[in-house]
Amino acid sequence: MKYILIFLFTITCFAQNKNNTLIEGKLSPRLENVKWIAGTWHGEAFGGITEEIWSEPSGGSMMATFKLINDGKVTFYEIEVIREIKNTLVLQLKHFGPDLKGWETKDETVDFPLKEITENKVVFEGMTFQKVSKSEMNVYVDIEENGKTETVKFNYKKTSKTKKPIKQLIKVKQADVKPTIDGIANEAIWNNSQWHQMDQLWLGNPYTSEDFQGKYKLTWTEDALYLLAEIKDDILIDSYEDPLMTWWDDDCLEIFIDEDNSGGTHQFTHNAFAYHIALDGNVVDMSPEKKGKLYNSHIESKRITIGKTSLWEVKISIFNDSYLDDKNNSPVNLEANKNIGFALAYCDNDNSKTRENFIGSIPVEGNDKNQGYKNANIFGTLLLVK
Repeated sequence: MKYILIFLFTITCFAQNKNNTLIEGKLSPRLENVKWIAGTWHGEAFGGITEEIWSEPSGGSMMATFKLINDGKVTFYEIEVIREIKNTLVLQLKHFGPDLKGWETKDETVDFPLKEITENKVVFEGMTFQKVSKSEMNVYVDIEENGKTETVKFNYKKTSKTKKPIKQLIKVKQADVKPTIDGIANEAIWNNSQWHQMDQLWLGNPYTSEDFQGKYKLTWTEDALYLLAEIKDDILIDSYEDPLMTWWDDDCLEIFIDEDNSGGTHQFTHNAFAYHIALDGNVVDMSPEKKGKLYNSHIESKRITIGKTSLWEVKISIFNDSYLDDKNNSPVNLEANKNIGFALAYCDNDNSKTRENFIGSIPVEGNDKNQGYKNANIFGTLLLVK
């Protein structure tokens, strides 16, 4: 009897621990102990791209939406909830096809009872959430097929959808007819669009108008953003045959795109893109592998140079931050009232080993103005209008 009382006392002490633990190392089944799951997560599984968005706890539950995209098309959706029920938690979900027709019957759900919660793990029967860091988690799902159970791992990265303040707002008119990328710019939309200046020195010594002048126009259709840039440069340099060798030191046009205008860092992520268009048309940006990579499929361009004046006509396919290298990715469809983070710059080299000037389209605060390749907060904002 004495030993039973000691055992019960020990269990009670664990249950009343100020760290809210049930037994040592394990947390009580309450939503506040799993709220780190909340957020927007992107990853890949089943040969496609996954997105899972979890709400903060409220009303005794957390709710999520999930979708799987294969070859640019939705394969299926899920609605998920984690609920507090009778002093425990349960994960419940329902599946839907791409046409939003349910897989389960009207009153049927797929349920995952809770097994345990630790500081960095939530274990349900058949599904486990593992916290790797504040911005990364793994989800392990047991899938039974033909009498065998396979555990599938989903690796997720958290993305922030907080919008940065809008600055240098430019309204961009929609084109009735898609511009032909031929460097001639004889479409009506170009005649009816406003020129914007590239006159902000981001890097290098002050330059003269004889050395460089730059301006640009923009338009859009449902499938792409279009750019017309006029660059007056007295000397054009393309020293490196290898497009992935110090591409920023040759003369090139650099286009900065942040699909959702959310800002934030992006040097080694696809939170935003910094497309360097070389004189030969190759398009380079830094990849998540921390090395240059060709993104020629994102950009179609044509440059015609007469004398010192080059006219660049560019079609830009817009991709969001779920983009994964070496996977099938589809550009987003553009529509009126959409905001896109944007900046434009030109690398100017006049026979030096490195570029001599870097001229941008938007003022940048501080002494270090060469921020666009890593910091989307400095971008201006495009507003797409009819």
